[in-house]
Amino acid sequence: MAQEFKKINISDLKLDADNPRLPRSTQQRTKKEKDKAEEIIIEFMLLEAATLELMMAIGENDYFAGEQLLVVEDKEEKGKYIVIEGNRRLTAVKLLSNPELAKVKKESLKKICAEADYKPTEIPCLIFEKKENILKYLGFRHITGIKSWRLLEKARYLNDLKAQEFKGVGFGQACRDIAKMIGSSSSYIRRLLTGLRLYKKVEDEGFYKIDGLNDTKFHLNYFVDALNKEHLRKFIGVDFNSDKPVEKLKPDNLKTITHWWFEKTEGQPRVLGDSKGLKKLDAVVSNDVALKAFKDQGATIDEAYDLTGEIDIRFRKEIEKSLASLTRADIYSTKVKDFYSEMYEDLRTIREITSKIRDYQRQRENRDDDF
Repeated sequence: MAQEFKKINISDLKLDADNPRLPRSTQQRTKKEKDKAEEIIIEFMLLEAATLELMMAIGENDYFAGEQLLVVEDKEEKGKYIVIEGNRRLTAVKLLSNPELAKVKKESLKKICAEADYKPTEIPCLIFEKKENILKYLGFRHITGIKSWRLLEKARYLNDLKAQEFKGVGFGQACRDIAKMIGSSSSYIRRLLTGLRLYKKVEDEGFYKIDGLNDTKFHLNYFVDALNKEHLRKFIGVDFNSDKPVEKLKPDNLKTITHWWFEKTEGQPRVLGDSKGLKKLDAVVSNDVALKAFKDQGATIDEAYDLTGEIDIRFRKEIEKSLASLTRADIYSTKVKDFYSEMYEDLRTIREITSKIRDYQRQRENRDDDF
């Protein structure tokens, strides 16, 4: 499986229309519109693949020679190469040199290109004889060889990077600079570094003596994701408008929320740190009645969430969505050629549900009259 190393001009490198990371709909578009294949792929990369951040990183630091593209020669066009691994990197470099290739995010591209110090025109590549050989190489590299870092390890690395490269720089600016350097978003870097600071305080407290909790069992993403929630930030005492975001930390609440997430009763924590759990917890900590019920009175997270009023909003939205769907169905009904066989049963079920909701409302309204 011999490979040839070579620097190749970006004009001779072609994006892979068969890239398995592309959605099926995008692949189908590239096949139907072969003359616009590159434009279609670039649009996807810009809208879905965080390509702008990568452009900023390359424009700031130049192309890292160790990140070689893996390519095969194009059988249909001699002297051209198809990039099997590294399509996002190729897209970023192509757009730095020629932002006119894109039909979306033009203003962002214009700004990035204007600020870029580097606009490489050649990229180091490993040329393989067959695409199959690249797939074998990638299987070794991503499954057997290189192991992805855990979030905690990433945070520690970024913290060391900040300490070494951005001494004396304010926290917010340092996050922006690091984001440009590594091709990420500053808000994510900010949450990652702040989450690490919270973790260190938990670690300093011996993980609050929570049974079985240590650095290998600690899910840093709970803190990182929680910091995306306004009310949870306030509950913990984190202020992202300050260059010292944990200066007004509330240690008791930090301890409380760590117990909620990691201390298990009958094998279960009080609340999960996933997106659904965080949404409920964010609502609960913003409501005094719900928080008291959850924190002091033994209510479950679902019972506490019901006390926040969020359930009223969700109920109304579900009714409104159902009404909108039925209204559209009513419009379509005059044009339907063949009503499906289960339609009557579905409509009867809808009527039963609406009657049930109406009867419950009347029962609630008349409850005070009951003797």
